[in-house]
Amino acid sequence: MEVSIGFFVTSCTMASRWITVYILQEYDLRYVAISPPPPFARCCTLVLGVLVEIIEKCVEGASVRDVCIAGDNLILEETSKVFKKEKEMKKGIAFPVCISANGCICHFSPITSEPDHTIAKDDVLKIDLGVHLDGFISMIAHTVVVGANSENKITDKRANCFLAAHYASQAALRLMRPGNDTYQITDMVMKVCKEFDCKPVEGMLSHQLQQFKLDGPKTIIQNPSESHRKEHEKATIEANEVYALDVLVSTGSGAARETTAKVSVFKKTEEVYPLKLRASRIFYTEVIQKHSIMPFNLRNFEDEKKAKMGVMECVNHKLIEPFQVLFEKTGETVVQYKFTVLVTATGPARITGLPFEEDLYVPNLSIKDPEILSLLKTSVNQRGILQPVKKKKKKPQKNVNNAAGENCSMDVDPPSKTEAGVEKMEVDASA
Repeated sequence: MEVSIGFFVTSCTMASRWITVYILQEYDLRYVAISPPPPFARCCTLVLGVLVEIIEKCVEGASVRDVCIAGDNLILEETSKVFKKEKEMKKGIAFPVCISANGCICHFSPITSEPDHTIAKDDVLKIDLGVHLDGFISMIAHTVVVGANSENKITDKRANCFLAAHYASQAALRLMRPGNDTYQITDMVMKVCKEFDCKPVEGMLSHQLQQFKLDGPKTIIQNPSESHRKEHEKATIEANEVYALDVLVSTGSGAARETTAKVSVFKKTEEVYPLKLRASRIFYTEVIQKHSIMPFNLRNFEDEKKAKMGVMECVNHKLIEPFQVLFEKTGETVVQYKFTVLVTATGPARITGLPFEEDLYVPNLSIKDPEILSLLKTSVNQRGILQPVKKKKKKPQKNVNNAAGENCSMDVDPPSKTEAGVEKMEVDASA
């Protein structure tokens, strides 16, 4: 598998500095109504580095469980190296590493007593994870094909699915501007997928992120049913908000279903209930002390068997929420792209995510809709996180008596390099 990750590997040492400059100088980010904190900037670089290392481990013959464990350990190792002087700062896993293959939609990260998945050639792997520092969360998900390279391209219906997911995420990103509503994004994702004869996975949510809160008050739903539309009200995107934009697209019907795969990822809720069983009380206390409200995997507990016993009563009384392992129909493929987005007064900025390797996919369908093409040609914030802001050079003034003109300069975003077409489009900050 060939992955263009060199840029991120060589840039990560400098990225924290530039992300901080980007957020502080360019965007008056009020993440949970406070000044932009250094932990958030550092978190964005950490999650990229972890994802790159996980991708390198996703090779033919590898165990999904082993790669997930290595990824979780890497998050803990890397977060332990930063902000050492802040003894009380909580940091670590915001979402455990999950690797869902082919028709598995999400949340596959099996415990040691449950069946594993051995990675095979041509497997489509969705890698999903999150990191937090002081409760400031950075989320990311990326999809790769094992063994895909310039000599082994994807030419079947999966190629359409990859292009649909990529362009749907890019279109959604461009609509994340102050004043737009969440259902504009929902409808656009559906339109893009229709162009490639694919379906967004029904009911999947993109959440607003807040400090120590993975599922903020605003959500963006994709492919909603009528009941979903009643449950999820339209919300307005506002400046200075942060979202985990999550797009999942299927070659099939997009209907998610549960199978025999056991849940391993859970999250504490805000419900209160006096637990009866001693094992449940011990388990719940450990959840509060070690994970607080962040999602966790049952593998993280010393005694996995006791953890499985303790979690049952907690789930039954809604103290703990399970993240169900969901599947499409057998034979179908699901592709996922998720990235963290800052919504600014001037537009959106994608601050996590890897480049899309479009050359690896040979679809037999393309975008024809003029509205979608026009949207994709629009630029997003071009001042990259990994590069400093460049000032436009001042032109000499003919009228030397015009003092105001002599000191006047415009600081503008450059136009998109690919406005002539969308075939090679990757214009967000992380590209």
